[in-house]
Amino acid sequence: MLESRFDDSSRERPCEIVAEVAQAHDGSLGMAHAYIDAISEAGATAVKFQTHIAAAESTPDEPWRVKFSPQDVTRYDYWKRMEFTEEQWHGLKKHAADCHLKFLSSPFSVEAVDLLTRVGVDAWKVASGEINNAPLFDRMAAHPVPIILSTGMSCLGDIDAVVDRVKSRRLPLTVLQCTSAYPCPPEKIGLNLIPFFRERYDCGVGLSDHSGTIFAGLAAATIGIDVLEVHVTFDRKMFGPDVPVSITITELGELVQGIRFIEKMKANPLDKDAAASEMAPMRRLFTKSVVAGVDLPAGTVLEMHHLKLKKPGTGIPAEQITGVVGRRLCRDIRADQLISNNDFEQRR
Repeated sequence: MLESRFDDSSRERPCEIVAEVAQAHDGSLGMAHAYIDAISEAGATAVKFQTHIAAAESTPDEPWRVKFSPQDVTRYDYWKRMEFTEEQWHGLKKHAADCHLKFLSSPFSVEAVDLLTRVGVDAWKVASGEINNAPLFDRMAAHPVPIILSTGMSCLGDIDAVVDRVKSRRLPLTVLQCTSAYPCPPEKIGLNLIPFFRERYDCGVGLSDHSGTIFAGLAAATIGIDVLEVHVTFDRKMFGPDVPVSITITELGELVQGIRFIEKMKANPLDKDAAASEMAPMRRLFTKSVVAGVDLPAGTVLEMHHLKLKKPGTGIPAEQITGVVGRRLCRDIRADQLISNNDFEQRR
């Protein structure tokens, strides 16, 4: 297993950017592997799937939330078509490791937990709908890796209870703000809850984003997050229930670059005086000096209409122009010539 950083002791490390494939592979093993390659190239740090075992998690009567599939008669049929064999899951895990990606998959049954325990995951991701599934949690806790908890359907009381359960097992925990709206509008993202969760639970925090944009993730990065989870798709014209909440692989690359840019900004607070000192050569180029506006003979007592402010800033600084007015020249000055303190008669 790769060294895990889904750990509330790693706040100084870069944000883990988890690309959620979910059902975007549409049951195609080849497509699932193609997503691993693309996610790695985009710069994410982890790939996440969902492990559905139809007979273990669903009944033939499970209703469709949205009837999106023309080929699956029931939701059960759809879950059945999404299944991979254990050998295939091992292949996906190995491919992710070869691409230096952490490997996650949300289990939706105890049987799925057992399968993924044999395969090996770098962290358990608890889906929003499973937060109160005590048997599922207990089975996950028996394989002690960090827990990432989505809170999309939960009140604070539910979250408090599961956080206590995780902490009683002394497992590293990350709590993700999540809103189960598909896609999630900006007014329901809930960025305010990210620092709230960090203070309330004293653990890692993050965002599970269903907005279908890169904006929420970038905004969350400015607050400071340990984990960001986003759904991905190769194209918004692809088939599947998660496409409306997904970003493209190209957008994933932009999101990764943006988050790393934000992290570098935040890690390097600026000393304005020191920065200005470093800019001294540029300041001389871009600021302005006092110059003669017209040819001025020696003996001229300078008035404001004699003077102009022009670049470069290597002469008397522009802010000192009023101190020049009333001085008498001791030599001829050409128009556009920078005036220096050596051009004045000495005061007695």
